[in-house]
Amino acid sequence: MELTREDLKAAAALVYTQMDPTPQYSWPLLNDKIGLEVWVKHENHGPTGAFKVRGGITFIDWLKRTQPDCPGICTATRGNHGQSQARAAVKAGLRALVYVPHGNSVEKNAAMKAFGAELVEFGDDFDEARIEAFRVAEVEGLQIVPPFHPELVRGVATYAYELFTSAPELDTVYVPIGCGSGVCGTILARDALGLSTKVVGVVSEHAQSAKLSVEANALIETDSATTFADGMAVRVPVPEAMAIYSKGADRIVTVSEDQIAQAIRDYYHCTHNLAEGAGAAPLAALTQDAEHMAGKRCGVILCGGNIDTDWFLKVMAGEIPKP
Repeated sequence: MELTREDLKAAAALVYTQMDPTPQYSWPLLNDKIGLEVWVKHENHGPTGAFKVRGGITFIDWLKRTQPDCPGICTATRGNHGQSQARAAVKAGLRALVYVPHGNSVEKNAAMKAFGAELVEFGDDFDEARIEAFRVAEVEGLQIVPPFHPELVRGVATYAYELFTSAPELDTVYVPIGCGSGVCGTILARDALGLSTKVVGVVSEHAQSAKLSVEANALIETDSATTFADGMAVRVPVPEAMAIYSKGADRIVTVSEDQIAQAIRDYYHCTHNLAEGAGAAPLAALTQDAEHMAGKRCGVILCGGNIDTDWFLKVMAGEIPKP
């Protein structure tokens, strides 16, 4: 998959019919904390509190144009993707059937229902919910929305387009990896703009399928993906995404639950922004790389701020939430 500058401009124009661009700020207290110039891309400021909203807009627009008689969509999620798809589908007059694993975020579930999702709990993790969503979509004649699709990536890439064209030139950008639309969108936007910025993918030490797969040059499934950074809790890599980030990412690094929790605290203390686990992971990775990155200008993607209240309170009290 490739994108051009014109592709990015067209996708952005479509996205902006339903939302405004999100800001990118360099916060003095955060710069002092990390010891270098950091630019934060605030995807937590979007209409669903996460970057996935962009892909929902472009995917549902594509679906309405190419399959005008389609009655609705079916998908699986840990929350942010589901909010995005429910919001865009219902707005377009479509049914939105959304599968989540048992024990999913209570507040993300509530948000999806508020956007009009028909929510079904199934399985013990995202990948089990995903398999069931694919099965039910076929049975009920709904369009499956996979975790990775060119139309999702085209929309998601607009946040990177905004960052790269609004912030000063960046040496490195840190991006979390779940199913891969965010990191791939960042890589494709960078390449479309002809930039030399390095992209570093970030995974939880408890959900390393993307990192292990790149290192093995083969798809590696893990037995579990138990992390409170639920946006990265993926056991099974997406082949189409891996094909992009395995070549386009400079490297993939792991962060611990402790480091993610500390990054959430740092975001709040230094910027008064909420970050969910996946949203804080890039800052955690940059923090551990701070000595190596000294003197360089870096970006971090705060991809979402949808952390449940009880988890946030535990983090701020110095604890680690148990998923």
